[in-house]
Amino acid sequence: MSSPENRPGAKTPGDEAASQAQEGFAEFDTPVSGTTASRDSGKRTGRKGGQAVGEATREDVKRAASLIGDRADTDILIICGGLSTERDISISSGHRVQGHLEEAGWGVQTHDMDGSLIDRLTDAATRPQLVWPLLHGANGEDGSIRDVLEMARLPYVGSRAKASRTAWSKPIAKNVVSKAGLSTPPSVTLPEAMFRELGVKQVIALLLDSLGLPLFVKPTMGGSAMGCTLVTGADRLPQALVNAYAYGDVALIERAVTGTEVSVSVLDIGGRPLVLSPLEIWTPTGTYDYEARSTLGPTEFYVPARLEAGTLKAVREAALTAHRSLGLRDISRTDFIVDDQGVPQFLESNVAPGMTETSLLPQAAVADGFDLAELYSALAASVLAGKRV
Repeated sequence: MSSPENRPGAKTPGDEAASQAQEGFAEFDTPVSGTTASRDSGKRTGRKGGQAVGEATREDVKRAASLIGDRADTDILIICGGLSTERDISISSGHRVQGHLEEAGWGVQTHDMDGSLIDRLTDAATRPQLVWPLLHGANGEDGSIRDVLEMARLPYVGSRAKASRTAWSKPIAKNVVSKAGLSTPPSVTLPEAMFRELGVKQVIALLLDSLGLPLFVKPTMGGSAMGCTLVTGADRLPQALVNAYAYGDVALIERAVTGTEVSVSVLDIGGRPLVLSPLEIWTPTGTYDYEARSTLGPTEFYVPARLEAGTLKAVREAALTAHRSLGLRDISRTDFIVDDQGVPQFLESNVAPGMTETSLLPQAAVADGFDLAELYSALAASVLAGKRV
């Protein structure tokens, strides 16, 4: 992906666009109940929503999206690509968001993670007014690029560096949300060196005795289900560990929970959370792996998830609790398994969720009846209104 051309005369961040947005948000009313939509095999049916007082509504999204009139003169830079194993997904996410924002009239360019990026960010002639980092994997989700943007004193879409690092580490995130009252499957975190020093057979035997089967093994850091394996038999555990250690030195070994896999996205619009309907994921294999995530295929999605009303409400509340307890902002996606007791079991939160055609957040938003160009515009305007630098 080539670097974008410089745009002579680009504005410095803040100024007029942020002022317009800030003034517009002063008019926001108390939210009211909205309407969500259901997606099943491409069909949608009306369904009353369950928004709590204090959450953003459709009206808030429309109002936020309309705050800035001179969108073409507002320079938004999307950073995507990078050198992680999720480079291709990142590029696809970046181009999809760029297309929707351009459809809404914004001035948008993309830039790879390369040696020319800092000059693009800091040169007065090319300095953007808003940055949207859509890097997946390391550097994009571990807080690194956000540290760079803060050093450059640029407003950006997404969680701050510290919160990103907390969510990026699955064991730490599990501990944080557990203290906030959420349930999460029992697990242990073991470095590869532990098996070399104590003996593979001995550690595996202890694992099986402690957690039992089935197990889910994954790298402690990473996304798109890379290096993740569902283990249903003891003989498969060694290879599952090898798969995880191919993506990092530390593995999270978690008791696998049987139930309904759901994903819930949260966007902050005008200072209020917009919680999208829980999206249910069904695959023929029972595992939502990398291939299922990145390609069109037999995976089926249901919005809202096929759960009882009370369980749907509990999942939405759990996603908002995760978003807040981890200190996330602007946009996040949290994954759960709803067990046979109807309890949402926290798996992980993602600070840079995929935005491709097959990604979960866009699917949930469209199924809920949102226009993606309008929704992404509302998010961009909300960040500009914050006057963060």
